[in-house]
Amino acid sequence: MASSTPPAPSESQSFTPMDQEILSVGGTCQYLTCENYDFLPFRCESCRGRFCQDHRTEAGHKCAHAGEWAKRRIQQQSYQTSFSSSGSSNQKPTTLTASQCSHPQCKTLIDTLNSVGVACSTCNRKYCLKHRIPEDHECSKIIPLGARQNSGAISQTDKARAALGRLKLWGKEKQAAVLPKPKPSTAASRVVALNQLKKSAKGDEKVPLDKRIYLHVEAEANTTTSKLPKGAFWYNKAWSIGRLLDDAARGLQVQNLNNRGGGEEDRLRVFHVEGGRLLEFSEKAEDVLGQGNTIVLLRGVGPVDA
Repeated sequence: MASSTPPAPSESQSFTPMDQEILSVGGTCQYLTCENYDFLPFRCESCRGRFCQDHRTEAGHKCAHAGEWAKRRIQQQSYQTSFSSSGSSNQKPTTLTASQCSHPQCKTLIDTLNSVGVACSTCNRKYCLKHRIPEDHECSKIIPLGARQNSGAISQTDKARAALGRLKLWGKEKQAAVLPKPKPSTAASRVVALNQLKKSAKGDEKVPLDKRIYLHVEAEANTTTSKLPKGAFWYNKAWSIGRLLDDAARGLQVQNLNNRGGGEEDRLRVFHVEGGRLLEFSEKAEDVLGQGNTIVLLRGVGPVDA
């Protein structure tokens, strides 16, 4: 009679049905106090004995090699695990092996079955799908992992100096439109523009009319953040540039850290468009500014003589 391959033992059972040859004729239970004839005997995977349904478990026939089948199964699983770890890892990610998105305001767990992690090659960090794009996690403002700590300060200085260079170029172009031209109508046009500026300007009402200097004030967008990008204001022409800057920063709602002892990268400066230069804090407004002139607030450009 042809024989077939016996079924593999279940992971939770220590016994299996006998093969077809035994099943065709049955067999006697090998438990000493039983010896009943069973047409459907079972084999114990630990002692390899033949038992009836009542004594098929290790506890049922008091197996002398109890636990042997479990030991062999553990050894086999351990071998398979070590083999897979030596090659490509097939371990499924879990919350224990997951990490959090590197965005400071994101609590998403990445490297899990539900959310993969995306590495940024610029800042050397991993993010969730929502913050994987450099613009979404403000990559330009982050110091890359493994980079020198002063690299951020250097880039900020370069950025501020580039902004100053653009302002100087912009100032030269604007001078041609602002400064007087050798035409009879130029003076009249300047008077009309100044009158319009006076109507829209704001300032301290305590400043006498004969002491007021009317200016266009703007905030350089690349180095400062302001609630109001520009405006028209009047100031006391006897004020120093430092005091005028404080009042201008309040008018445009620009954060002013000049009096907190911070570094030059946080300090606000005043750029005079018509003059094409940065103004000293100690200079008087009436000595360096004219009615209707334009000044620009910018941050981190360095000292005036830089």
